[in-house]
Amino acid sequence: MVGVGWMLVIDDWFSRGGSIGAMAGFLIGGLVLFPVAYVYGKLTEQIPDAGSEVAYTAAVFPTGVSFAAGWTMTFAYLIVCPYEAVSVGRILSYVFPQMNTIPLYSVGGRIIYLPHVIAGLTLTAVIVAINYRGVQISARFQNWTTFGLLAIFAVFSTLGLVRGSTANLQPLFARELSVQGGIVSILMVLQIVPYFLTGFEAAPKCSEEAAADFEPRHFTRSIYLALGMGIFFYVVVIGIVALTQPWQSLIDKPFPTAFAFERAFGSRLLVQFIMFGVFLSLLKIFNGNFLTATRLLFAMGRRRLVNERFAHIHERFQTPKLAVAFVGCLTVAASFLGPAVLVWISDVGSLASATGWFVTCLAFLSGAAGILSGKAKLVGSIGALVSALLILMKVLPFVPGSFGPFEFAATGGWALLGTILWMLQRGSLNRRDRSR
Repeated sequence: MVGVGWMLVIDDWFSRGGSIGAMAGFLIGGLVLFPVAYVYGKLTEQIPDAGSEVAYTAAVFPTGVSFAAGWTMTFAYLIVCPYEAVSVGRILSYVFPQMNTIPLYSVGGRIIYLPHVIAGLTLTAVIVAINYRGVQISARFQNWTTFGLLAIFAVFSTLGLVRGSTANLQPLFARELSVQGGIVSILMVLQIVPYFLTGFEAAPKCSEEAAADFEPRHFTRSIYLALGMGIFFYVVVIGIVALTQPWQSLIDKPFPTAFAFERAFGSRLLVQFIMFGVFLSLLKIFNGNFLTATRLLFAMGRRRLVNERFAHIHERFQTPKLAVAFVGCLTVAASFLGPAVLVWISDVGSLASATGWFVTCLAFLSGAAGILSGKAKLVGSIGALVSALLILMKVLPFVPGSFGPFEFAATGGWALLGTILWMLQRGSLNRRDRSR
């Protein structure tokens, strides 16, 4: 869930909401997702399937809906992978400025350097190899990077609190200090929260690979814990950075969080320590989203929603080899777009995540988990409403911060690719039926 946005694009969060507006946006945006987390927990207890959204919707809706849900959520996870592949070069260039040499071309006004491309491709190859060789390796890798990040987070958060000043929080919102300005500031941040909190629903994708003695009721607890920790991390980081330096001085800085700490403490060593935490964060988010994207493709192939070869398992490593290769190739291709896509990706990913959550809540309300109590219906309805509002905030043109041409093009391109794969698969199945 927690990647490198808190280092690379936190200035975008401040420009959207200001100090308090950004904190409130992540806090409110995270809290309203707990009904969605409840839905995922209950569905996973009843349907422990790697397909997650695919399996839940297949239980109550037509095949086309199941494909659309799975394809959309695959996009939500997969789009994070090039984000991290692009980011690794930027992270390493802070420690090794020599990487900002040998310019190749530019996209969106941002120069792409050869060493950055090489770093992104190398990391992608490592992540592909880890996920090709088995989920046990991937899980151990995830544990080490996660706990390493948390240890570093505890150190720099404490230091930031000691050195910070509440005077740096001014102005509290990015818009004028009024009720309307505060609401708009928080709304602008709320729009991107789904992207940065996507991941609490990743547990169901690995439910088939859980330990034999893992009790199903613990899935809900794990999902709640993941969401709660994600909210806590983002709100605290935004607050610490805003206390350390006036947030307006961080806008358009290449590494806003690093800049704030270096200005406050005058210590390059401390900042490099924080950058190591960022690097661990990048590794774990890349690995986690790569894993979930491949498992969704595997599940869709198993249900013959896409080519069945996506469900082929490696004889030795027991991993979906074609799904791993497919996600790896798309990551490589998209990573050549460079850092200009980082903010765009967060907008597109937010819509994809919210759409998957919305359809999942509808499946839950339609009986995918069996007969529901009054409480379950109420919570599921709230989850569906929250997801629908998050979708509308991105597609309604009169809402500040809604989709622009690039975001619509990226979403449309993924939808077009899915439509082509769906039609090819349907045609293949129909030909087989006629030949019998």
